[in-house]
Amino acid sequence: MSGFAPVQGRQACPCSSFGAAAHPKYSPAFDKLSERDRAAVALYFLPHASKKDVLEVTRPRVIKWYCPFAEQREFPSGHRYCINVYTGCEHKCQYCYVTGYSARRPDCKSRFRQDLCKDLETLEALDVPPAPVHLSNSTDALQPLEQQHRHTLFTLQKLADHRNRFTTVTLLTKNPAALADDRYVEVLHRLNELPTDHPRRNWFAEKGFSPLRMEVSLAFFNDEHCRLLDPAAPSVESRMQAIRLLRNQGLPAFLRIDPLFPRDPLGGGKTMADFGLPDVQPMRDLEGLVAFAQEVGVQGVIYSVAKITRPQQGGLSPVMEQMKQVYQHLSAGQPLVFRGGSWRLPKSVAGKLIVAPFLALCGRQSIPTKSCKANLVTTP
Repeated sequence: MSGFAPVQGRQACPCSSFGAAAHPKYSPAFDKLSERDRAAVALYFLPHASKKDVLEVTRPRVIKWYCPFAEQREFPSGHRYCINVYTGCEHKCQYCYVTGYSARRPDCKSRFRQDLCKDLETLEALDVPPAPVHLSNSTDALQPLEQQHRHTLFTLQKLADHRNRFTTVTLLTKNPAALADDRYVEVLHRLNELPTDHPRRNWFAEKGFSPLRMEVSLAFFNDEHCRLLDPAAPSVESRMQAIRLLRNQGLPAFLRIDPLFPRDPLGGGKTMADFGLPDVQPMRDLEGLVAFAQEVGVQGVIYSVAKITRPQQGGLSPVMEQMKQVYQHLSAGQPLVFRGGSWRLPKSVAGKLIVAPFLALCGRQSIPTKSCKANLVTTP
């Protein structure tokens, strides 16, 4: 097996038996790996019998490459995994970016447990070096489907059984109350302890990093606003009680006040009411969320600015069409940025009007904050 070598202007797959070229966008993920590790990662992720000139990361069944569409120079060197336990999501959040590329109804994946076990067996057989794993970026792993099927519980238990294959295990959810079951608490404690022979154990200990990250989304302090934008998600109080439970169990938790929305006053003599919307995230509500974060001792707050996502099927919902009009007002003549199927505020506008006051609030309470993107790329 050989390391990456240029092939007709591209980077060759680190295993000569493929006889094809890996797409150059993946190359940065391999840069700091040893030759042996590069070969193991390539054997796991890349197709073995493809006749294509350029290879994509298509092999794994369910333990997949995180965001295979992104240029990997935007991520830290090395690979990272994502497991989407279910398809679709029952929470029906109005702003969800997943609607831009998936219109699937909430459902279980066929043969999910068998495929998960096969991927884990392959990781072991190839001795793939450990990397972060995220549950999930396209569905809530603890949505109501979990009560019946327990696929996420099964996944967490299997990850714990193969703990040496993973560094940080991140679980992102709007339904942390599902974790009150003792079976989840037990496996979460297992995941929060790296085995004595884990190659990164000492590094995590020296840095003071938790190998488990419980990230709970709670963007609203008012249930009426929550129901408007997260119509089928658990209540504010339900999520707060569950976060308290996690913290009382000694488990690390992060609060995702995510996404951030415009708030009154909007400038130009306008308010949200002028666009048919309530002030869904007033500063007093953000103050309540940040005070809660400080009270329970979360490890940090994660945020991003809301995107107006164009659904794969149909047009914008009425509430998101109104929010788009708010964005057009705030942009003051500048065009909205359309990227990845979503409209966004110009960065300078979002930074000044939405992000800066929020960061100042968190700073006054000495709460560590990271943007969603920075949080992802710095998760070891």
